[in-house]
Amino acid sequence: MRSISVLRRSLATLATCAAVAVVSAAASAVTVTVNGQLVPFNPPPIMRAGRVFVPLRGVFERLGASVVYQGGVINATGNGRAISLQIGSTTATVGGQPRTLDTPPFIVGASTYVPLRFVGEALGAGVNFDAANQLVALTTGPGGPGQGPPPGGPPHVEVLVHHQPERDSSVGSVRPTISADFNQPVDPGSVRISLDGRDVTALATISTSGFIFAPASPLQSIPHQVQVAGKLSNGPPFENMWHFQTGTQAAVNELHLSSPVDGAVVGPGFVVSGHTMPNAHVHIIAGATASVGGVFAFGAGSYGGDTIADGNGNFSQSISLQTVPGAAIGLTVISTDPVTKEAAEKKLRLHAQ
Repeated sequence: MRSISVLRRSLATLATCAAVAVVSAAASAVTVTVNGQLVPFNPPPIMRAGRVFVPLRGVFERLGASVVYQGGVINATGNGRAISLQIGSTTATVGGQPRTLDTPPFIVGASTYVPLRFVGEALGAGVNFDAANQLVALTTGPGGPGQGPPPGGPPHVEVLVHHQPERDSSVGSVRPTISADFNQPVDPGSVRISLDGRDVTALATISTSGFIFAPASPLQSIPHQVQVAGKLSNGPPFENMWHFQTGTQAAVNELHLSSPVDGAVVGPGFVVSGHTMPNAHVHIIAGATASVGGVFAFGAGSYGGDTIADGNGNFSQSISLQTVPGAAIGLTVISTDPVTKEAAEKKLRLHAQ
């Protein structure tokens, strides 16, 4: 009987270890960034009850907080905030006020795990979880940890103007138009754009004078960070960023182009026409492009213009380009709903006569 009891305990232990290993392996692909910078974890994050948990010290330190862990109690201070959690307890405090956790902190082996979203938000960071890509992007406000270029990085040159959405603004849409103009010419092929730490350059249309893109999927209703880096046309590097917050408005904007059609052959002058939301702002960019790696990057001589759809949603705009016969032409049209700022986008590949 004793041998059977020992065997059962051994099997139970093995089962527990196997379960932990499976959970850890399932979450090992989760990537965590703070202001676009990858946070390495060893051991890796763990998913439990649909929540991402990370080892104790790595996340607090990256968010500019100091932490004291003693007797199963975790006390952290940073960014003018104080939080307290306890191993195995769903009760926590933030600034002395009680808060309830969905799942408590726990210990696996020699590592203490804390809920990433709770810790991030308690310390004032925005937390965006992209389940499809297993990415958790944390963003901190101006002046917070991780802001600005790293030591030895590019000097700060403010290049972005006319931000959309505006700096530190809130918009109703969960899929707003995101754009900015450059206040001096840049090398469009060098520009890299990230949203909440994720590279979205391939989704954008970039020219020497600005960029614009529509998020591929709805964003969570939290603060977001756009980071833009590249080189000016005369060589110096730059890196700028800004923040905004999205709301909960469902997607309602639509865009239909009647002319030209994808793959059409066009002359140096042609008309872009279509239908969208009434009174929507329509931004059009066109020019010769190699579209390397799927990125629409237009150099000098490209066309950029704006028009407003009429009360029925119809619009038409004349385009004039200087291109060589047979050149590949990229055309991007983005409509922005005047109320929610919801984006609708069409990208066409055309050919010059």
